[in-house]
Amino acid sequence: MPDRTTKYDLQIKSTLLTFLENEVLPGTQIEADDFWFSLREIIVDLSPINRQLLDERTKLQKEINQWHLKNPGPIRDFSKYEKFLLDIGYLIPEGPDFKVETANVDPEISQISAPQLVVPITNARYSINATNARWGSLYDALYGTDVIPEKNGAEQSDSYNPTRGKLVIEWVRNFLDRYFPLQSSSHKLAQKYELKAGALKITLQNGKITRLRYPDQLKGYVGDEHTPTSILLMNNCLYVELQIDRNDPVGADDLAGIKDVILESAITTIQDCEDSVSCVDAEDKILAYRNWLGLMKGTLEESFTKGGKELRRKLNPNRVYSTPEGNELVLSGRSVLFIRNVGHLMTSDAILDSKGHEIPEGIMDAIFTALISIHDLKRPKEVRNSQSGSIYIVKPKMHGPEEVAFTCELFSRVETALKLPKHALKLGIMDEERRTTINLKECIRHAKKRIVFINTGFLDRTGDEIHTSIRAGSVLAKNSIKSTDWMNAYEDWNVDIGLACGLNGRAQIGKGMWAAPDLMKDMLEEKISHPRSGASTSWVPSPTAATLHATHYHEVNVAKEQEKIATRPNASLKTILTPSVYDDLGLTEDQIQKELDNNIQGILGYVVRWINHGIGCSKVPDINNVGLMEDRATLRISSQHICNWLLHNDCSNDQILKTLEKMAQIVDKQNSLDSDYSAMSSDLDKSIAFQAAKDLIFHGLESPNGYTEPILHKRRNEFKKSLR
Repeated sequence: MPDRTTKYDLQIKSTLLTFLENEVLPGTQIEADDFWFSLREIIVDLSPINRQLLDERTKLQKEINQWHLKNPGPIRDFSKYEKFLLDIGYLIPEGPDFKVETANVDPEISQISAPQLVVPITNARYSINATNARWGSLYDALYGTDVIPEKNGAEQSDSYNPTRGKLVIEWVRNFLDRYFPLQSSSHKLAQKYELKAGALKITLQNGKITRLRYPDQLKGYVGDEHTPTSILLMNNCLYVELQIDRNDPVGADDLAGIKDVILESAITTIQDCEDSVSCVDAEDKILAYRNWLGLMKGTLEESFTKGGKELRRKLNPNRVYSTPEGNELVLSGRSVLFIRNVGHLMTSDAILDSKGHEIPEGIMDAIFTALISIHDLKRPKEVRNSQSGSIYIVKPKMHGPEEVAFTCELFSRVETALKLPKHALKLGIMDEERRTTINLKECIRHAKKRIVFINTGFLDRTGDEIHTSIRAGSVLAKNSIKSTDWMNAYEDWNVDIGLACGLNGRAQIGKGMWAAPDLMKDMLEEKISHPRSGASTSWVPSPTAATLHATHYHEVNVAKEQEKIATRPNASLKTILTPSVYDDLGLTEDQIQKELDNNIQGILGYVVRWINHGIGCSKVPDINNVGLMEDRATLRISSQHICNWLLHNDCSNDQILKTLEKMAQIVDKQNSLDSDYSAMSSDLDKSIAFQAAKDLIFHGLESPNGYTEPILHKRRNEFKKSLR
């Protein structure tokens, strides 16, 4: 087979063409010639606009750099700075108030507040687990994490520890008492749950009878009314299931026979083609698209070996209950899925245009993922991803209203090409670039018939903040940035603008990732701030974290919080636009070195997996051996942070090189038990991963908007060629 096949002047990797025509198109009622012709027309019309938008980014950055060179240091005259940003078109005057008009949105997105998972779509097992994470065991989430302290005989072990189990059960009974209270007494003293005359009857240990304080919380059951095997309850639009089985080892030792408590957890999941994956060529894209195809058809499965046994993962079926009124209640067993496409920056050699140029990868993602989603729309309604007939696409790294408008035009062209209804493609806007933040209202205006999601994210937003104002002065140490005035105002501003534009009841307002998957006790203490801030969803790194974070949405009624927040004054645009930079950081040499050690260790730990193993998201031990989730967003902030300090002479090139060499040895040691790992420190000059890390630091100033993708893609392709 030739390497490429030509269709309507497009030079397509033959493997991609075969995948599309043999696996994707059948069943969609889209003909191959029509598809390739339409794609060619979209590329001819929209690729030049894509390029112009990127050129505009470069132009604006150059003008901002020049302004800071003429006006060094912290902003001393904000009105002058604001006028400059308006004059160059970086800041757009706000238009009149409006409300979004998005229609046909599933209630999981428009009305239910709950955690959201983000998962690399190139890992089929993770994708399946995340999709199935709509329901999670609260017992397992507590037993297997640090929420339950390992002391006084409650340590985790290879076999079940009943002492630890009792603490888990006590925690869960307190949860039930708080959110599903009884008219009298406590769930701790419940001996039997049964239904009588459509109500939940609870027999206590002393023989007395009690009922739910709020009877409407009972929504269903499984089994016989007098001996149900499941009791389905609801609070704040989220279901909780009590599973009863006195023959189960846990249930046999429980007063009421409860073997587990299952929480509705990750109501939505973002299947990611972007920051958490390493896709650099046609074969990588086929893997991503094929997994999305399996999810949209409901056929994705994956086998793996654990503990010497072969296990198989597949998508969960729906859950069926009887209602107290005697009807049938069917609930989805799976998250509602978004697909995150790549941004506007990168191109792909999977398809070349008539001049032999790589096409914009974002255009390819839009039409391929939408085409694949047609399979979901043709499935029986009860098993569809979207009951409302929508396709949910998250678009990252858009800079301002013009780029959002371009995405909407792209979506319209895709809908026409694929014969989809108008506005079937819904848009999630990631508010993680400074130019989008300050123009968020106008961004939403362009997408008012498509918008289903906005969010904030500390990492990419901070990476862009550092790069945009990199000439202004030195930035604080990374951990200190989280408490700066601009960051707090940005988090509030996102919610303020979202509510003012009418997203409540129509779209998600989200918050960023908890990056420490092993520190669940800390997450439970801290992440409740997200629903309290008016966020209807918030990112978590694992199904376990989703189940634990779901408890926050039982405590906080987000809709009521949004009603309160909508009456407060908007956050200050001046505060958001004022860079937190300093002429002198006031740090000791030792403090600077520790910051460099931590940043560079994280960069190397992530990059070596990205380059050598094609892993786009991984749990990387930090300098203190605490596992942190790393992706390209974390890489961007770390690399840009060091670029900033180098530029302002807070550290030196020689210091960075020595730190890189030192940290390479530490990262190698941390990975020493991995038989597939290739050490960097044995030959730093020949280690492509090590060279990539150097490039990210020493060439970070000229990298477009500080993004890491161009360097990573170049070095990953170099590594793959070295294996041939």
